[in-house]
Amino acid sequence: MKTLIETNSYRLLKEHYNEISKVHIRDLFESDPNRFDRFSIKFDDILFDYSKNIITNETLELLTHLADEQKLGAMIEKMFSGERINNTENRAVLHFALRNRLQEPVRCDSWDVMPNIYQVLNQMRNFVNSVHSGAWKGCTGKAITDIVNIGIGGSDLGPQMVCNALKPYSIGNIKTHFVSNVDGTQIVETLKKLDLETTLFIISSKSFTTQETLTNAITAKKIFLQKVAKHEKDIAKHFVAISTNEKDIREFGIDPKNMFVFWNWVGGRFSLWSSIGLSIALQIGMERFEELLEGANKMDIHFKNTRFDKNIPVIAALLSVWYTNFFGAKSHCIIPYDQYLEKLPDYLQQLEMESNGKCVSKCGKKLIYSTAPVIFGRVGTDAQHSFFQLIHQGTQLIPVDFLAPVNSHNPINSQHEILLSNCFAQTEALMKGKTNEEAKNELIQAGMKEEEIELLLPHKVFAGNKPTNTILYNKLTPSVLGSLLAMYEHITFVKGVIWNINSFDQWGVELGKQLAKRIYPELSGNNKIFTHDSSTNGLINYFKENMV
Repeated sequence: MKTLIETNSYRLLKEHYNEISKVHIRDLFESDPNRFDRFSIKFDDILFDYSKNIITNETLELLTHLADEQKLGAMIEKMFSGERINNTENRAVLHFALRNRLQEPVRCDSWDVMPNIYQVLNQMRNFVNSVHSGAWKGCTGKAITDIVNIGIGGSDLGPQMVCNALKPYSIGNIKTHFVSNVDGTQIVETLKKLDLETTLFIISSKSFTTQETLTNAITAKKIFLQKVAKHEKDIAKHFVAISTNEKDIREFGIDPKNMFVFWNWVGGRFSLWSSIGLSIALQIGMERFEELLEGANKMDIHFKNTRFDKNIPVIAALLSVWYTNFFGAKSHCIIPYDQYLEKLPDYLQQLEMESNGKCVSKCGKKLIYSTAPVIFGRVGTDAQHSFFQLIHQGTQLIPVDFLAPVNSHNPINSQHEILLSNCFAQTEALMKGKTNEEAKNELIQAGMKEEEIELLLPHKVFAGNKPTNTILYNKLTPSVLGSLLAMYEHITFVKGVIWNINSFDQWGVELGKQLAKRIYPELSGNNKIFTHDSSTNGLINYFKENMV
């Protein structure tokens, strides 16, 4: 496959960019009263409006030709057929199989993975039901009230984000908590407010060797043994594992019957649909968890079967490529006008930046064009009062995704209407801006003198022409959330195909961890360290000299 700049489509898009970059989105709307209808897509309970982008029909046509030239259709087919498209790790990429609801086989090589998936789902269902019914009791005979998920990366960000998003669907008095940071402060602060007699720990680590997770798990175990347990066997009533390492979990004290497996074709950041989602199922129940899977499956079907110019993940991905590689955008902002999606930007940071933060092609060729933009974001009205100044009047072009519910779970007074009026106003303001003439007329009407206007006018002008997508959904249900998350997964995949990179490995995570293992033993003892560069040596030695 060619790199992006080797394609004929890239040359044509470059020529097109030279023309359209002189056009303002405001003018595109004025010349086409039906623009919203042509550049928006309704999918189930979701509306995807991409009309406020710097595009015309020709842009979209050229971008879809780029997708064709990069053989996107063939790559989609390869993924859904179980081919080993993760070439650096020689693995298939089958996270979509975890939410397959069509009762059809999904094959990895000649092996149908679905029976094993159903088996684990059934194991989860039985376990969740036993906890919710009170049949599962802690070592002192009390039912479980709190779940602590100990993991990191995909074993933390996905489940935590979903649990936060689906709080309205929580069952009974079960509360979920998440510990990921190896900083002892997080686990101490989390456990100090819990009754450990009614707390269940989920240790989420496929290998059961991840340093941060295992360190926190050992700490949790020690605290539990000190404060609650009378015998080592009591650990089995309060600890379960999501892992494949039966030997080590048995030695830890976890009953292997309470080990929930997942497979090497499930990447960490794509794993919330697997047994890694056990904390989600414990919070909202297995029925709602399966609604989450069903929503994701609907988006999978849309992505797989819909032509590119009507395909939401494909269009969103191609627009991101358009701004990254032709307009020079270095970041992409995610703004949920929904408090329940507070953790979504954090989750999407990992999804995009760990997947596509690559500088070589799939065959190892050094790339000379940008790949993953920096993903950042925050809940809507808070973001307006922090970094929106930069988006509106800064020197960088920052595409933005706005997400908002038509119906709130908490319709108090007129707050939801105020919230949504801010959302819609921001997309309009970013698109339209405010011209020099409009700003000057406002200042004149405010009664300002000529010299005051001359001084203030440049600061009151907004260039506009800032691209946005708006994603409205009827209500944040498990099904809708599943569709949204699968949409972003497929967006990430499409961009990786266009850039000719492997979106499913993450070698960049490894180097720092390797060096940390070398440094860790050097932090003990009184001897000075001289084995690193002068800065690292200095930092280690300063720590040793000043540690109490």
